[in-house]
Amino acid sequence: MGKIPQVRFCCSNKDEGRRLCELLREKGLSRKLITRLKRTENGITRNGLPIRTIDILHAQDEIVISENDPGSTLPNAELNVPVLFEDEHLAVFDKPPMMPCHESIKHRGDTLSNFFAAHCPDTVFRCVNRLDRDTSGCVIVAKSRYCANMLQKSCKKTYVGICCGLEPDGGRICAPIARERESIIKRCVREDGQYAATTFCVIRRFGGYALCKFILETGRTHQIRCHMAYLGSPLVGDDMYGTSSELISRQALHCGEVRFIHPVTHEKLTISAPLPDDMLLVVRSKR
Repeated sequence: MGKIPQVRFCCSNKDEGRRLCELLREKGLSRKLITRLKRTENGITRNGLPIRTIDILHAQDEIVISENDPGSTLPNAELNVPVLFEDEHLAVFDKPPMMPCHESIKHRGDTLSNFFAAHCPDTVFRCVNRLDRDTSGCVIVAKSRYCANMLQKSCKKTYVGICCGLEPDGGRICAPIARERESIIKRCVREDGQYAATTFCVIRRFGGYALCKFILETGRTHQIRCHMAYLGSPLVGDDMYGTSSELISRQALHCGEVRFIHPVTHEKLTISAPLPDDMLLVVRSKR
């Protein structure tokens, strides 16, 4: 695609006589982003010409924000990631299991960021809802800082998972989550942890397992995995919070739906990702 991400605003009568900086703050731009745009050539224009943030606006002015800061991630066009939704401002991908979102020491060239670099050249990878490597499903990627900022405020996620031996048909887990003292990664429920709340309900029961839907009220690291283990019903295949399983080679967790307000069109969108094959096999094998 190679196109510089742009966001356009058309000034209305109520904007007459206002300073540009007031409008940008009202639209949700942070002071840090406004400062960065001021230092970027043609970062902010009015009717095609450069404008200062202290300049006075007039009705019908068209303000264009342009972000030209390509990332350094190497593209990998051989990766295959389904695109669930895309326009010039954002994209929603169905991330496969076992694919990290970002590169790390152990993962170079095989991440969602590498796929995005090939899919959208010269566009910075801004992951709005990062998923663990083993967790599959919907990942929103913004194509500009502005869109990333606005999506963080409106994004809601629904997960689907398979739990072991879950008895209640639904409920709400409200238990603080803290870092396990002996581990950099693992979390645990502890009184001095951060407030965390998860709502769950059983979709289907089969062979001692339960296919469940989860809605996060907070967004703590490993929240669903930690909370279900605390409840005594860890996710199938979760060898960090439960035990490994012959049924699946990862924790059976999938981000099945994201809901958000489009940062530019203001349309309310709901994007869904189908249950992946490995989780479907678990459900079908235990009927």
